[in-house]
Amino acid sequence: MPKNDVAAPIAERMPKKMKIHGHQRIDDYYWLNERENPKVIDYLNAENDYYKNLTAHTAQFQQDLFEEMKHRIKEDDESVPYKKNGYYYITRYETGKQYPIYTRKKESLKVTESVLIDVNEMAKGHDYYALTGLNVNDSNTVVAFGIDTVSRRQYDLRFKDLVSGELYPEIIKNTTGNTAWANDHKTVFYTLKDPVTLRSDKIYKHVLGTDPSLDELIFEEKDEAFWAFVYKTKSRDFIIIGSYSTLSTEYSFLDANTPDGSFKMIQSRQRDLEYSIAHYKSDFYILTNKDGAENFKLMKTPITNTGMEHWVDVIGHREDTLLEDISIFRDFLVMEERNNGLNKIRIKKWDGSEDYYLPFGEETYTASVYNNPEFDTNVIRYSYNSLTTPNSVIDFNVDDQTKEVKKEQEVLGGNFNKENYSSERIWAPTRDGKKVAISVVYHKSTVISKDTPLLLYAYGSYGSIVSDRFSTVRLSLLDRGFIYAVAHVRGSEYLGRNWYDEGKMFAKKNTFYDYIDAATHLIKLNYTSPDHLYGEGGSAGGLLMGAAVNMNPELFNGIIAAVPFVDVVTTMLDESIPLTTGEFDEWGNPKKKDCYDYMLSYSPYDNVKKQRYPHMLITTGLHDSQVQYFEPAKWVAKLRRTKTDNNQLYLYTNIVLFNGKFRHYL
Repeated sequence: MPKNDVAAPIAERMPKKMKIHGHQRIDDYYWLNERENPKVIDYLNAENDYYKNLTAHTAQFQQDLFEEMKHRIKEDDESVPYKKNGYYYITRYETGKQYPIYTRKKESLKVTESVLIDVNEMAKGHDYYALTGLNVNDSNTVVAFGIDTVSRRQYDLRFKDLVSGELYPEIIKNTTGNTAWANDHKTVFYTLKDPVTLRSDKIYKHVLGTDPSLDELIFEEKDEAFWAFVYKTKSRDFIIIGSYSTLSTEYSFLDANTPDGSFKMIQSRQRDLEYSIAHYKSDFYILTNKDGAENFKLMKTPITNTGMEHWVDVIGHREDTLLEDISIFRDFLVMEERNNGLNKIRIKKWDGSEDYYLPFGEETYTASVYNNPEFDTNVIRYSYNSLTTPNSVIDFNVDDQTKEVKKEQEVLGGNFNKENYSSERIWAPTRDGKKVAISVVYHKSTVISKDTPLLLYAYGSYGSIVSDRFSTVRLSLLDRGFIYAVAHVRGSEYLGRNWYDEGKMFAKKNTFYDYIDAATHLIKLNYTSPDHLYGEGGSAGGLLMGAAVNMNPELFNGIIAAVPFVDVVTTMLDESIPLTTGEFDEWGNPKKKDCYDYMLSYSPYDNVKKQRYPHMLITTGLHDSQVQYFEPAKWVAKLRRTKTDNNQLYLYTNIVLFNGKFRHYL
């Protein structure tokens, strides 16, 4: 049992007055923003110690669960090889090693592999290590990649000679880790981040073997609401520079054979105009919301005349179908669509001879086009899984419409049978007359009643859709009698673009109401009860958890909030914080009074009040770049002072060892 006599940490109150629009707020815990302040670290360590002390009685159970979950995962596993530019690329893991090994084989899978990068070797001596953006040039001689040893998503760009096996001496710091190679095989374009806001705002050009300080600035995104990026088209013909904000995009292009040339604009940015591009023969194909195409449509324009006035429809707009993405091949076009919340994969021959959808049979599932770098092929690769079905990687032959399962996720342990689990979709009515889909999965032996424990997950922002995917980790929950559910609330694009628009800005509260109404509906149907209902969400989903427990704490027995975005107003007023300026179209700009008033009305930190709250576990990371650690830290401090119950409240912070200064909690 927990040691209830252990005193909870009490953060010191240092009131800070903040005034705007004639309104004053007082933040007692603003001082926790000071990451380098030893008092802040002491407080976070005290919270970690409190969590460990009060959960010490579960230590063996935690270890048993970890081993149980670990033993379902095949440690000596490898990816399905994919072919690109004459090589088969493979990612594999070896038993007892934490990180992947990236390898390749030339022309045939029967030849001896060569190791591109063994991340286990590179990670030695580091408490944290992440590698991203692995990108081989078209001569197959050099690989570029980014590494992060702090968990701040600020990557050092490195280059490895694949002939000699040696690393190039140059190190380019503070990048996104992603690159685009020109066709001379030595010129590479990359994206630099602002060191304070972490906004990717500059595109540079680097030539292998030269001093990075001499790199040429190619593009600078000066609008703080936009983020820049660079990539190479699948055709290998063009380098593309893009800029994006919540509601607007812009692209320019350069012949990949002339890296010293000038980029040409495709279509300059316009408010509320979104588009993305793909190259095929003499045209750019454009996925866009032009002309009020809320669910997007497909257009094309000649490379020689790319302005919006030259765009013509290829696939028109449909009110009931969201066009999510496209993949272009030599003989056919693949479209990823969503209708009634479900993925659809559509194949259309360029010559007009065929146009059909791949068949999927389950009530709810996830299917997506997967890793198709080759242009000249008659096979597309896609992945398929569901809440009850492990993931499969499948090759589909477009010519004869046959499929080959290349790999099915192996669930170790010997006792898994997908027939032992059931999944379904429940449609919950909302207070404004809409219906929210709830995807549900449980073990068939579970008795569904008001006494059944249920974990209800949701996110609900940025148009992001929570896919109904299989999870080996989740089996430990289901096998112990839990129901797992996902509420597809507004703020996602689950039911189309309008579903997203109705869950942001001045409609943001719909996200919270949908989640609360979904929870209420599950209770009404006797899938669970307030004594056994648990909520979970992370980042913007943590905001959802915070809002839900402020509004209706009586619905939940417990809440898990991971890196929660809970101090909405303060964060959105501080443009030095990563993600702030680029998200005014998602949340609003509180420097405008109407936005300030609306955000203040739901911000979890600002709306903590004297009432009972459920049990709560809140997690964060000291160096997390998406949501700063001090938001959940301040929230917990205020909850401890304000709430009227004796329920458990835990804050756990992953404090990465950095320059030898801080303790590292594993």
